[in-house]
Amino acid sequence: MNTRGNLTALNTIVMREVTRILRIWGQTLVPPAITMTLYFVIFGNLIGNRIGEMNGIRYIDFIVPGLIMMSVIQNSYGNIVSSFFGAKFQRFIEEMLVSPTPNWVILAGYCVGAIVRGLMVGAIVLVVAMFFTKIKLHHPLVTLLTLLLTSVTFAFAGFINAMYAKKFDDIAIVPTFVLTPLTYLGGVFYSVSLLPPFWEKLSHFNPILYMVNAFRYGLLGISDVPPLQSITVMALAAIALGVYASWLLKRGRGLRS
Repeated sequence: MNTRGNLTALNTIVMREVTRILRIWGQTLVPPAITMTLYFVIFGNLIGNRIGEMNGIRYIDFIVPGLIMMSVIQNSYGNIVSSFFGAKFQRFIEEMLVSPTPNWVILAGYCVGAIVRGLMVGAIVLVVAMFFTKIKLHHPLVTLLTLLLTSVTFAFAGFINAMYAKKFDDIAIVPTFVLTPLTYLGGVFYSVSLLPPFWEKLSHFNPILYMVNAFRYGLLGISDVPPLQSITVMALAAIALGVYASWLLKRGRGLRS
């Protein structure tokens, strides 16, 4: 397939994914807004008033970056794992596999759809946050780069989960037993500097810690981790997962068995 054909195939997959997101907006875009509003009310206003400040920042302001990252992670991951597994389950993924469409086009198309949903939800949560607090953007480039790298990383991770999944229950295991604990232990609601030395060092093995802190640096100008180190970790994670996802698709893992 030539370049024009590849672009047409890529655009078709992306448009199908975006249309799917918008068609069921009540399931894809509204629930995160409601959930994050509850987080702001409970953790930001009620509990935050008792905590006061965290690292010299009002607690409600401190948790905003983490809550946005949490929504981006969950929705980038959830969109692609459900969409691609649905394609496997309904067996129309086989039509793409026997067509001249390159594997990278299939992977990129589904990942772009997941990235779009992650960024859309992140923007919605940011708008919701404006009703509870005022955020001054300190480093726009770091903020945007962190959003993109986080969305890309978890889009690839969701794709890998969908490749291995054999039934619908399999796509819920990783979000429940891996993503949720790592997110809550990734510095969303607290600064890791408050932890005992052993647990603080252990926290640095959590990749979500770097995403949350890089985004917090972009929005608030503070971070528990050097921004360059955070961006490096995110970039390496995105590359590693992307290469592995591409390799799985090339082998047809879970598709041709």
